[in-house]
Amino acid sequence: MRAVLSKTPGGPETLVVEDVLDPTPKAGEVIIEVKAVGINYPDTLIIEDKYQFRPERPFSPGAEVAGVVEAVGEGVKGVRKGDRVIAVPGWGGLVERLAVRAETVIPIPDAMSFEEAAALIMTYGTSYYALKDRAQLKAGETLLVLGAAGGVGAAAVELGKAMGAKVVAAASTNDKVEFALELGADNGLIYPSGPMDKAAQKELSGEFKLATGRDGADVVYDAVGGDYADPALRAMDWNGRYLVVGFPAGIPSLPLNLTLLKSVSVIGVFWGAAVMRDPKAHAANMAELMQMYADGKIRPRVSKTFPLEKAGEAIKALGDRQALGKIVVTVES
Repeated sequence: MRAVLSKTPGGPETLVVEDVLDPTPKAGEVIIEVKAVGINYPDTLIIEDKYQFRPERPFSPGAEVAGVVEAVGEGVKGVRKGDRVIAVPGWGGLVERLAVRAETVIPIPDAMSFEEAAALIMTYGTSYYALKDRAQLKAGETLLVLGAAGGVGAAAVELGKAMGAKVVAAASTNDKVEFALELGADNGLIYPSGPMDKAAQKELSGEFKLATGRDGADVVYDAVGGDYADPALRAMDWNGRYLVVGFPAGIPSLPLNLTLLKSVSVIGVFWGAAVMRDPKAHAANMAELMQMYADGKIRPRVSKTFPLEKAGEAIKALGDRQALGKIVVTVES
């Protein structure tokens, strides 16, 4: 079978496509014939050895897959050959066939395309865990989403609306803000690209405050980091919750005196670890997300697809922050 491999640390240009042996199912495993692979920000980091996990090389990136169960191992119950499923192996997904533990696969409805399915679990799983479990977002509260047009940001916009919040979408271009408004955001603003001095940060904080209302944001969903964090924190309301989701613009240094003055909680969001620590809570969240999809409250937006041979280009496009919604690699066996 074909596989996209990382053999040496580096950017997307270091990835190669090679033929490798097909996997065989061990006891408790199933083999998925992969149809689509969602590309996520961790894919840009893991191939450069900058992610929390460092798999032994050679390995394939690709954290979430959708496909059809091709074979089942000894002792597998509840999963059958021919089932349409999604799974989150963490890495290893940019292949034609993948072995995963049977208990980790999630069935998908017939109405959901493989491309949509591959765009669902990590972005919506992360954002739902962040908003529901970590921030405990309530109906009527104000949610400010930074990076509102990216995968997790777009999911946060949709989920925030589904949970009854007022959603303010912030992004770096007019097209991205318009995209977030189409997803249901109540208001939007364009923030500057690149580094900001203190004066520019102060100005941006005022724009955040104006967009979120007199009292400011109850919850900030920060999937950007960098110089945007300080202005967002300054625009928060009393007892606000600041969600730390990602740092494509760099790891910020927050003025902790403001967290004291505003009684703000800074909350880390490490969805992957949470899934491993509490699989029952993850399963419950996924069931709720599937119901939201069935009810039409959420719908993964796939902005662009790439074939397996161009998976490196897909990862580069995400790393260059070109995505509106999700980028997906499709796999033709």
